[in-house]
Order: sequence, then C-alpha cells, then structure tokens
Amino acid sequence: MSGISAALVKQLREKTGAGIMDCKEALTECDGDMEKAVAFLRKKGLATAAKRAGRAMSEGVVHSYIHTGGKIGVLVEVNCETDFVAKTDDFLDLAKNIAMHIAAISPLGIKPEDVPEEVVEKEKEIYRAQALEQGKPEKILDKIIEGKLSKFFKESCLMNQPYVRNPDITIADLLNETIAKIGENISIRRFTRYQIGES
Repeated sequence: MSGISAALVKQLREKTGAGIMDCKEALTECDGDMEKAVAFLRKKGLATAAKRAGRAMSEGVVHSYIHTGGKIGVLVEVNCETDFVAKTDDFLDLAKNIAMHIAAISPLGIKPEDVPEEVVEKEKEIYRAQALEQGKPEKILDKIIEGKLSKFFKESCLMNQPYVRNPDITIADLLNETIAKIGENISIRRFTRYQIGES
C-alpha cells in the first residue's frame, strides 16, 4: 500500500463512493492508475451485487418526484433488505436519482420482459417494413430485426439506459455500485410516470 497517497485514495472515493480500504486495494492492484482502479471497483461491485442477488428485499421506499412546473411526476418503489438501509442517505439518494431519471428519460419498463408484447410486435413490424423498403434480402430480415430490437430495449428499458446524470454508466451499474457501497441487495420493483396530456 506504500506509494498510494491519501489524496489519491480521497480522489477515488469521491469518484466512486467506495470505502477507504476498497479504494486503497484498487489503487494498489492497479499501480495507482485512477481509470483502472475505477474499473476494478466497478467489477468488484458487480461481483458483490451478484452474490447478494438471492436475498429477500421486503423493505425500501416509495419515492415521488415532481418535475419543475408540475407537468411530469414519478412514483418509484425501490426495495432493500433492511429498514436501517432504507433510511440511509445513500439509499434515499438512489431512489431520488432513479425517480429523476425516469422523469427525464421515460422508460417503457424496468427490463425487456416488462415492455408490453404489443409494443414489441409493433416495433418488429416497423423494422421489417424499413428493411424491406431498403431492399434488404428476406433471409437476413430476422437478424436485422433482432439487432434493432436489442437497441430498442437498450434505449427503452430502465436498467439498460445510460444514467442521465452520468451517461458512462447504466442504471444497472448505478444500482450495483450502490449495492457494493451499502452492502445490501437493492432492486427497483416498479414505477409509474405521469405526464400532463398523456393517455
């Protein structure tokens, strides 16, 4: 650990929100390289989150967010394992930031399987028509549709979307980083987004 300055550890902590010992370990493993240390912590966070995935989440909060002007409102339920964690600033900040993201980006569902089947079918029809219009051969249509559908899910499903406040990470990354930081499993259970004039 020698050679890793306290200033560097502090900088990594501010960047990632990870604990002091985790930051020291990451910087030591990565020879003081900040970018590599960030990636190291992110991978560690994913591994930690995966280990906790099976644990029950019966606590949490329902967070509301009304966008300035009162034209858009969001209710989101974020779950965790204990009431203690549900009251922490980190957890409440996560719920608030997710609600703000939903207000800004308007996802169709949390995961691809949440997107209504009729919406998916309609998208497929559009992609098929576009491909035929461009004169693409019939035999590669399914491959083209699959690729476009994958992109559609990335853009329209909350967990896959680039986080509005830091587009370098997805909402899934944000969730996993928070799980690693607070040491409990967290999930986004459901949300509703209201917009004036939308049916």
